Amino acid sequence: MHILIGQGNPGAKYADNRHNLGFMIVDAIAVDYGFGPWRSKFSSRVCEGRVDGQKVLLIKPETFYNETGQAAQAAASFYKLHAEDVSVFHDEIDLAPGRVRVKRGGGHSGNNGIRSMIAHLSADIRRIRLGIGHPGDKSQVMPYVLSAFSKADQAWRDPLIDACARALPLLLSEGGERYQTEVLRLAPAPKHDPKQNR
Repeated sequence: MHILIGQGNPGAKYADNRHNLGFMIVDAIAVDYGFGPWRSKFSSRVCEGRVDGQKVLLIKPETFYNETGQAAQAAASFYKLHAEDVSVFHDEIDLAPGRVRVKRGGGHSGNNGIRSMIAHLSADIRRIRLGIGHPGDKSQVMPYVLSAFSKADQAWRDPLIDACARALPLLLSEGGERYQTEVLRLAPAPKHDPKQNR
């Protein structure tokens, strides 16, 4: 079994926020692969299904973004899984809009949701880092991630969500590098000013 977690905040007021990009992707996966109904478990909304014959559990924690590790640990413990069996989709201000990087290990880079995941499981979780860009001023990061995507953002966001779902079999069977390549093939990142993001 694979556990796929989307990072985000519960509730309608946060639904279209940049910080909820992870939720948007697991929602798309549930629809695209015909997963079962969402239900409450592990302080989360969860649903199950199969992708190319492999059992997958989708999780949208209701603990709020900064405490997503609690839900991840509860689910992993229940199914006797390890950090290596857990992948998390999350927004990343240190990547330009539409860029995708998949990694294991390393630090949290100031992302409190990832800090929680590492603390409750380990750095061996797989992170699918989804670039949303940086507002340009450190003091504006919180209002930026907690604001809705602009109409211009939706031009790259929607294809990215679709690509992350469509390429999922590669993540489960061949790993992060092949998945990353396919997502970027399906949804090429928009051109950006290199002085703004890396």
